[in-house]
Amino acid sequence: MSPIVGWSAVCAAALVAVGVSIGCTASDDKPPPPKTEFATGSGSAATPVAAVPFDGQRALKYLQHICDLGPRISGTEAMKKQQKMIEEHFQKLGATVTRQEFQAKQRSQKNPTPFVNILVTWHPDKQRRILLCTHYDTRPMADQEPNRANWTKPFLSANDGTSGVAFLMELGHHIKDLPCQFGIDFVFFDGEEFVFETDRLGGGDRYFIGSEYFAEQYTQSKATRKYRYEAAVLFDLFAAKDAQLKVELYSFDAAKPLVDQIWGIAKDLGVKSFKYERGYEVLDDHIALIRAGIPAVDIIDFDYPHWHKLSDTPDKVDAGQLADVAKVITTWLQRIK
Repeated sequence: MSPIVGWSAVCAAALVAVGVSIGCTASDDKPPPPKTEFATGSGSAATPVAAVPFDGQRALKYLQHICDLGPRISGTEAMKKQQKMIEEHFQKLGATVTRQEFQAKQRSQKNPTPFVNILVTWHPDKQRRILLCTHYDTRPMADQEPNRANWTKPFLSANDGTSGVAFLMELGHHIKDLPCQFGIDFVFFDGEEFVFETDRLGGGDRYFIGSEYFAEQYTQSKATRKYRYEAAVLFDLFAAKDAQLKVELYSFDAAKPLVDQIWGIAKDLGVKSFKYERGYEVLDDHIALIRAGIPAVDIIDFDYPHWHKLSDTPDKVDAGQLADVAKVITTWLQRIK
């Protein structure tokens, strides 16, 4: 996740619990993305759904195996090992796995860097599709450490990105047979955290390299592709114990029906980490998707205290929280029409 941007002191003071009227707008930076529409959906608690035995403890094991590789910075050997781990995992589960390979030059770097978005496709014959996504690279530096001397120490980024990978790896055991009218794709975005220079006044480095490339390819293929994404859910910093998943405001502005569906289902199920309250406006991987015409929401904990710190380690991720989010998402996937 990039730094939280685009909200004034007045807006920050107004971040309190609300009903439906969520509405701080950006005071600077990028303008809000265009509004999009999600086809139809049903948040009805009466809609029968199949129980999904999501195993939070197994997800934690996946997370630990990934963190054991050390930092997975884009283009490094550790990142290549993670890519192999992800690809082999989903191939064994019967999914179609595709590598979206490209190169891009970061502003602060002398040479271009190779990036790989990994696409995992379930039921590829279905034209109406849902996108579940996360970034899977780690930041080159723990830039929120108070002591700058600690910035370059190994940073595992367990909740920030890795939890999304582990979540989707466990979810992959259940998606193939999940009753859903839509095809489902998992996408692992590279280059979300490939940032070395954060001086925004001086230009700074780009965020969201992988998701922007993915969105560009999706837009450019409009005339020839036979499928469309009707909704997307991004998972970022969502899996810590006592996480507070308030509503990200770009998500609300661009995809309110989708927000209402997911947070409404969480309320039906009694999953208390989802709070239908104002969050912040956050620039994250969902922005590129929204700009490409895909309704997208960011499921994120704005106040995770270990964000971009060396303390973002596997012990901070909670099996119960992973399972709770899975319960909401798998229920939503079965209810939408």
